[in-house]
Amino acid sequence: MGIIKVENIKCYAFHGCLEEEARIGSDYRIDVIVKADLTQSSRTDDLNDTVDYVLLNKIVKEEMNIRAKLLEVVAQRILDRIFVESGLVTEAEVAVSKLNPPIGGDVEKVTILLQKTR
Repeated sequence: MGIIKVENIKCYAFHGCLEEEARIGSDYRIDVIVKADLTQSSRTDDLNDTVDYVLLNKIVKEEMNIRAKLLEVVAQRILDRIFVESGLVTEAEVAVSKLNPPIGGDVEKVTILLQKTR
């Protein structure tokens, strides 16, 4: 079993319940961790035998561009696509963080963390 991490993916998106968030948008950070059997790819040196981290980044970028009120919805969509588009993934974790959220305080970020197992 192996782990692939794609960390600190930066996006600008328009998620949130407030109308202001839909108009102005916010900065986001997304972290993805997937578990898969990497035995074959460590022997073959073939991209087809592993989980392509370019694909993981693409999934994140595309799903972040689809507006949602809740970060939970965005994180779940990312997880679901990872499992659909990569049959090698056995477990995945996605953290979606809204940086400087508009919650009336000095808060660096709010993070939603979801996990899924095949």
